Amino acid sequence: MESFAADLATMVRTPLEDTHVRALSRAGQEVHLAAGEMAHRPGEVLDVFLYVLDGELEAVDPATGARYGGATLGPTQFFGDTSFLYGARSLSGARAVRDSRLLSVPRDTLLRLMSEMPEMSDIIVTVFAARRRRIVESREGGLVLVGVEDSRNLRDVAAFAGRNHLPCRELALDSADAADLARACGHDAGVPLVVFDRSFALADPTPQAVAEALGLDMPLSVDAAYDVAIVGGGPGGVAAAVYAGAEGLSALVLEEIAIGGQAGTSSRIENYMGFPTGISGADLVARGEIQAMKFGTRFAMPRRAVALADRDDGGFIVTLDNGREVRAGSVVVATGVQYRKLPLDMLEAFEGAGIYYAATETEARFCRDRDAAVIGGGNSAGQAAMYLARTARHVHLLVRGTSLAASMSDYLSSRLAAHSRITIHYRTEVTALHGDHRLEAVTIRDRAAGQDWRLATGGLFVMVGAAPRTDWLSGCVDLDAKGFVLTGEAVGGESPYATSHPGIFAIGDVRAGSVKRVASAVGEGSVVISTVWDYVNRRG
Repeated sequence: MESFAADLATMVRTPLEDTHVRALSRAGQEVHLAAGEMAHRPGEVLDVFLYVLDGELEAVDPATGARYGGATLGPTQFFGDTSFLYGARSLSGARAVRDSRLLSVPRDTLLRLMSEMPEMSDIIVTVFAARRRRIVESREGGLVLVGVEDSRNLRDVAAFAGRNHLPCRELALDSADAADLARACGHDAGVPLVVFDRSFALADPTPQAVAEALGLDMPLSVDAAYDVAIVGGGPGGVAAAVYAGAEGLSALVLEEIAIGGQAGTSSRIENYMGFPTGISGADLVARGEIQAMKFGTRFAMPRRAVALADRDDGGFIVTLDNGREVRAGSVVVATGVQYRKLPLDMLEAFEGAGIYYAATETEARFCRDRDAAVIGGGNSAGQAAMYLARTARHVHLLVRGTSLAASMSDYLSSRLAAHSRITIHYRTEVTALHGDHRLEAVTIRDRAAGQDWRLATGGLFVMVGAAPRTDWLSGCVDLDAKGFVLTGEAVGGESPYATSHPGIFAIGDVRAGSVKRVASAVGEGSVVISTVWDYVNRRG
């Protein structure tokens, strides 16, 4: 299965060309470092591009202050990873191993050069993404999560980090290393922590707090205005972000949970053209996110839109869950759908502690060598069952209907039926949850047999229903009876994606009558930008 970036260890590194280096020299300044001097401190915003002219740099582990990894950077190499594209705080530092000369280029200047010199951009982006992949997969650098097993907040942080390719590692709350880190950061031992470096940690934080500390929840200027605000960071929203940036529109993507949306919870997508061995939803959309950032599109997460209103000048104001406002000349609604919550006692108490709405590595580990249950009959549920079956003792797929033919791709339903560790239960539903602090078992009603049975499980994965996320639209556009956004001919729109309100467009699963497939959402996100461009330029 393909990943979101090349493997740095096997990738043939192409150095920047002489023309690229000359452009960097004109745009930046030469910096001299003595051996042992820091070129960039862990946890600081990576706002300069550091290119090694002479000497040697080592990456610095933020938790230990020691060298990270076995390799160093020499002449013609450069420091950084995808944090640079975000304008976020770096999760590692850089230190001179010996006396060194560097070219230092301001971030904004480097991004402009990348847009003007695509060959240079390709090299830099490929290396940045490959480095991020290596750090994520090695689990040796990045954030340190202390006490994931003991904190619901930290389990949410772990899921957020996993879906957003943020490198992190874990320490048990009662370990000696955890106590040492807590003391270094000024915290008491035994408190769940997210450690950014040895001088800074947050006690039992939410994903929002971690994102803010990293700079992913970008500080939105009161005076900032965008040509288009794209609300939703799933496949459709990110495709729109790529094309908006490529067409020269200033664009901001607002995502409530993690880039990838509901598709980001899919562990393996095999029917998306161009990926014959499959790719996870999170990796697929992460590739698009990097493309969009290369073109200048900005991302803010996790930030939820709570209201939409008209401005006096014909533009729009999107109000966020933290009270901040985003001004935009147009809006693309790409909020998709969310799985419905089951009407069960103790559901909210067990969310994140046995009840999950995604099946990625973060959630799957809680079902290792135990039975798992998946509720749903669509492709996402089928992909989740296949993924969980790799490590779970057995997976029970619970389907309300009598068949999967109408709701799941044939290749997937055939694999489920043939898998020795997966059982499909038709005409079944969960009626009760059991456990103290974590889910321990569920009661399942077999409507065909007319009897109940109890399943001991560490994980119930809910992937049923498709409720549109449109409450924040504040009555600005027409919806159908189920809450999906009406577009095109249904509202007299000039475009298939135009809503009843000029300047507001809708794409993907949230749009009434759309095809609920990743490829369809990507196509709609790509196409809608031409209409957005026309609208923005007519407004002047």
